[in-house]
Amino acid sequence: MHFDIFTLFPGMFQGPFSESILKRAQERGLLSIALHNIRDATIDKHHVVDDYPYGGGAGMVMKPEPIFASIEAVYQGGPIILMTPQGRVFNQQIAHELAQEPRVSLLCGHYEGIDERVCRQLVTDEISIGDYVLTGGELAAMIVVDAVSRLMPGVLTEGSAEDESHSNNLLEYPQYTRPPDFRGWRVPDTLLSGHHAQIALWRRKEALRKTKQRRPDLFARLDLSSKQDVKLMKELDAEE
Repeated sequence: MHFDIFTLFPGMFQGPFSESILKRAQERGLLSIALHNIRDATIDKHHVVDDYPYGGGAGMVMKPEPIFASIEAVYQGGPIILMTPQGRVFNQQIAHELAQEPRVSLLCGHYEGIDERVCRQLVTDEISIGDYVLTGGELAAMIVVDAVSRLMPGVLTEGSAEDESHSNNLLEYPQYTRPPDFRGWRVPDTLLSGHHAQIALWRRKEALRKTKQRRPDLFARLDLSSKQDVKLMKELDAEE
């Protein structure tokens, strides 16, 4: 998979993209990321990328010419996504959608915004990572790249992403490791039993418990009609 990222501050990406899982994915040829400085597409000697908004108002607006020129110089297909607080809110379902694309372009907004002609004539999608405002779209783009890349075959150990929080509208079950007893707090006996079927049931039950307590909005979307889930929910209700 290939990401093209269009930004005014390409240096911001060097740390996150050169560490951990993203670094290994690039080294193995599973992922490629190209950073494009929008200023390089300007034609004036001062590399101006913004101007005052028509109609007045505070702040500056990113000009359309360098954005169009920067993207059109390298574009080879796929969605062109503007990272903006006005976009649809990013979630795991959208991450799965983007993971099916061989190429994705991410445009990082700045200042008071981007000339609307970019949004209407060039951008194909707009994504927000939450209902708050950042200085620019760079941090949001990093999050999208990370979330999407880990869904690509071969990036993670097989099966490791299947039970992660939000993978199926469930929060992940509690995790434990050695030692089995720490300051008198013991690992649940079921996890030490070696009985795989019982462990699977325990994990399902605890994932349901955590999701119901912490994210009732996600819990409301679950299909709990199976005999196993009906039984587990009765047990949870009795415990509560």
